[in-house]
Amino acid sequence: MSSNRTKVFASGLKNPSTKFLEWKSKDKYFSYYDKDKSLNVEVQLPLRFVVLEELSTIKGWSDSNSSGIYSNEVKFLSTQELNVKPFKGNPIAKGLYSVIKDVVKMAGGHYIKSVYVMLENGDLANIQLKGSAVQAWGEFTKVNRNKLSNQWTVIDKAIAGKKGSVTYSTPNAVLGEVLTDSEGSLADVAYNGLEAYLNAYLVKSDVVVAEAEEEALEPEEELAY
Repeated sequence: MSSNRTKVFASGLKNPSTKFLEWKSKDKYFSYYDKDKSLNVEVQLPLRFVVLEELSTIKGWSDSNSSGIYSNEVKFLSTQELNVKPFKGNPIAKGLYSVIKDVVKMAGGHYIKSVYVMLENGDLANIQLKGSAVQAWGEFTKVNRNKLSNQWTVIDKAIAGKKGSVTYSTPNAVLGEVLTDSEGSLADVAYNGLEAYLNAYLVKSDVVVAEAEEEALEPEEELAY
């Protein structure tokens, strides 16, 4: 096993992820934007992957600019600044999340937990969680953090929730099998590719979002639960 990969848990640059998966609370599944087909693709459960890295970012929609909102990704939310912008219009805010979060929310942005994973076929992907899904994921990783690099993680079902009159769902994560040697080697390769990207990306003071990510952003119909 790669010691560097295990340590994770003890910008004109192109993001190497092949898919950017978002949890669809109302529909109870993940989906990703397929640029070649110009459509959103449903990914039904169960979803099986190996966790490689976790970062934080901002996404959303600006009604005033009719534009998606994005920011750079950071490893340490309490000490590293976020630079939040719409694709069209003036910058929204720059600073620590604790300082700018109210301005970001008023502009239409919301916090995203950005989880980089290796899928079953060895591809690198990015899972984007918001609202209650972030809390559910945090509870799972808090208990299982020392196992995540050496075992599969499985999103096996959706858990229904309700806040006032709003119903929503969160993805339920459980631990799967221990990685075989060959699976561990695949995860090492995926992590090394991700690490090379992040080593360059995280030192940049600004960020240019890849075209595929920009096209996937659109007005959101659901609340950030």
